[in-house]
Amino acid sequence: MIVTTSYRPNEATISAAKKISRTLNGRFSERRKRPIRLIQETEQDEVLVVGKERFELYFADGEKFFFHPNSAMFRAKRLLKGEPDPFIEAAQLKPGDTLLDCTLGLGSDAMIASLVTGEKGTVRGIEKSPLLAFLVENGLETWETDLTPLNEAMRRIQVIQGDSLKHFQQLADDSADIVYFDPMFDEAIKESDGIAPLRKLAHTDFSFAGCVSEALRVARKRVVLKDHWRSPRFETYGFRVKRRKTALFHYGVLEPESE
Repeated sequence: MIVTTSYRPNEATISAAKKISRTLNGRFSERRKRPIRLIQETEQDEVLVVGKERFELYFADGEKFFFHPNSAMFRAKRLLKGEPDPFIEAAQLKPGDTLLDCTLGLGSDAMIASLVTGEKGTVRGIEKSPLLAFLVENGLETWETDLTPLNEAMRRIQVIQGDSLKHFQQLADDSADIVYFDPMFDEAIKESDGIAPLRKLAHTDFSFAGCVSEALRVARKRVVLKDHWRSPRFETYGFRVKRRKTALFHYGVLEPESE
């Protein structure tokens, strides 16, 4: 991967781009006012552009990816008005709860969870893709919306880069209130076209069966799965499905057995 700067960078931006190229095992290339397309043609690689306000990743086909709150913005506005959110209802999240999001992605659900759990709660998100984890962590730390509570919620999220199953094996029993999975749908949903570039970055190779058994050990209250309404995972792993008539995805719940 090539790391470069915005069109007219200052010294701080250049220094940041060089540091990021080392962090991500990429290669720094001076911008020299070149169009991104020309850099791609010259270097024959993906290009990460480090700007003063955000980072943008350009794929070989010209598609662009950058962190943004996505659906979390309008969901947060509804929550702050006292309206319900299907994810929060399925997880039964409350202020002070601890949530482990095992498939962080862009972090939309983690943002909403952090908004609800508040300053006394904890939201951790695991992301296997090193590049995606880096971009999302930076976005959560720096992105400014017009909603102060959402900005504060984003800053509280802890990003963990790694494999979910390996991370589970380091956790004690009952160390989180809720464990959450939102795996990449096998069947694409047109409503989600805005996050289509995410499919190019996300790592989908994880052992869901192993993760579910570990999640039941780690979760004090419940394990929640968001998946396509036709997904066989609900039935295969025994999730109790909260069906929504007009939704293309459902939430499933597993509760640990009480001793």
